Order: sequence, then C-alpha cells, then structure tokens
Amino acid sequence: MDRIRILVVAAGCVCVCLSGLGCAARSSGAPSVVVKRTQMHMGTLVSITAVGESDQAANQAITAGFQEVKRLEQLLSTWIPDSELSRVNAAAGAKPVPVSPDTLNVVRLAMQVAEMTEGAFNIAIGPAVDAWNVSAQPRLPTAGELEALRPLMNLRAVHADVRERTIFLDKAGMRIDVGGIGKGYAADQAVIAMQKAGAAAGVVALSGDIKTFGRLPGGRRFPVAIQHPREEGAILVLVDLQDEAISTAGDYERFFEKDGIRYHHILDPATLQPARGCQSVSVIAKDGVWADGLDTGIFVLGPERGMALVERLDDVEAIIVDQAGRLHVSSGLRNRVRAPSSSGRMGPER
Repeated sequence: MDRIRILVVAAGCVCVCLSGLGCAARSSGAPSVVVKRTQMHMGTLVSITAVGESDQAANQAITAGFQEVKRLEQLLSTWIPDSELSRVNAAAGAKPVPVSPDTLNVVRLAMQVAEMTEGAFNIAIGPAVDAWNVSAQPRLPTAGELEALRPLMNLRAVHADVRERTIFLDKAGMRIDVGGIGKGYAADQAVIAMQKAGAAAGVVALSGDIKTFGRLPGGRRFPVAIQHPREEGAILVLVDLQDEAISTAGDYERFFEKDGIRYHHILDPATLQPARGCQSVSVIAKDGVWADGLDTGIFVLGPERGMALVERLDDVEAIIVDQAGRLHVSSGLRNRVRAPSSSGRMGPER
C-alpha cells in the first residue's frame, strides 16, 4: 500500500544545525553525531537516521537497521516469488505453509487490527484492488465483477496457526498482502536492531511509515511534517515525536478521476468501493505496526467512527482530514500539533 509522503523535518534541521548541536552535546558527554543513509527496500526509499557517539557507531547502527528491513522483506514481500507470504498465497486452497515467527506475528497483528476496525482493515482485499487497477490502467469494475471476488476476501478463511506455525488460506485464488502493516512492523524491528547496535536515538522511515526513538542532540524531539492532502508540497501540521511512530493513509497518492469523481486505492471492504469519508488519516502510536495498520482502517471507518475508535485506544492519536477538508485532532494531540512556518512548503530532505 502506498503511503502519503511524510517529511521527517529533523533530517533537514539536523544537517543545518549539526555543528552547534554537536558542540553542546560533547560538553555534556552525550552522543553528538547524527548520520543519515537511504536505500531502496520493500519497494520504497528507506531512510535511517542514527544518533551515536561517533560516525562509526552511528553507521553501524544504521547498517543493522537496514539489514533487519532487508531480512523482513525476504519474508513478507509479495513481489518476491519465494518469500514466505508468496508461498502462502501460492498454496491457497491447497495446504498450510510453514512460516517464520515474524510472518506469523505480522499476519496475526493484521487480524487484530481488522477486529479493532470492524473489518475496515483487510489484508485479503487485494483481488478487489486489482479489479480497480488504479495504479496502471484504471477502470470502473462492475458490481457483478466485485461481488464475484467477495468470497476471496473473507478473513475467516485466513488461518494463522500458532501451535503449528503455519498459515492457510481456505479458498484457491485468495491472497494476503501485509503491505498495509508490514512497513510499520519493519520500522519497529529496525529500531530494535539499531538500539542493540548502540544507537542513542534515531528515525527509521519507510516511505511514510516512520518510527522514532530517543531525542536529537541538544534534547529536541524529532519534528515531523504531515503533507496537506489537497495542496501538493504544502504542510498541513507539524508534530514532535519521541519513542513514537506515525503513519498516514490518503486518497491522493494513487487515484484517477472520471466524470468529476475521484477514485482511489483505499477500498471499503464492505462495499468494495473507494472509501469516501476522509482525505487523509495520520495515526501516531507507540509502535509502527499499530500506526501503520490503523491509519487505513480509520480512513475506511470515516472521521466520526474512526476518531471514536482512537479515543477508546491507549497510546493512539490521530489527525484526520475529512472529505470536506475539515481537520479533526484527537484529544491527546491538541496541545502538540502546530501550524507550519510562513512558507508552509515541504522541500526536499537535505
């Protein structure tokens, strides 16, 4: 699943202010070196920033983070024919497939998000997404076409067996795709790997799925800017993160218009039509896996039901732009979000 572009403002600010921050940090004996590297994994640019005691220490932590993302990609990517998830899909309707603890865990977490969102998040919805074909040659599938696919999207037909450590899909033609939760999980695991490698703080950003830990030299939290869903390159709001993750789902990265109607890739599993209640949903949570999974589910639920869910959950906050362009901010974020500077633009990361 494509994600709305979220710019980690800290990446640019650190480069501009690094020397001053470094001097202040050295005087107190705190880690002072900030290093950032970018690679391509999971079909997107992955940027990892580490704060360490030296260039070598920061780079070692970054390498550990990339290695963890790459390891999980080999398990979870449906673009890799011999990945565990690809083998599960290939065996749909035939037999259970043994999988690693990570693959089993991601699928089980996805099922939990599905339950929390009353089925609004569904990792088996791929056949309907393909029928719309928004990314390539978009078309309007008929109601009959979509209804014929509905049995393939029944989550009750997805069996993740903890004791046997297998996943089985009941019906031939079914397939599951954890792209809507897997990047958040990968960010979480990459952070753990970086901490084990000695990083004092940092950011793992897989496209728009971002996990932060610790603070910048000088004690600043990591500022993150959320893109405006209707003004290209404009900042909607900014929020500072520490030991938190953020993920955004929106209707403007993959869409087409026909007869004045916008058709996008985030489908409502109940109707198999594009969800209509929101323009964008950004979720902040302690763990990336929850932020990543919940943003899509809340987008489908709509602003009222979605925000009601957020307010019931511990350690979860949200920023929702409804279909009319109105901004909704959860109670725990109202004193944390702030307006952008006078320029209000999202420039390239430096």
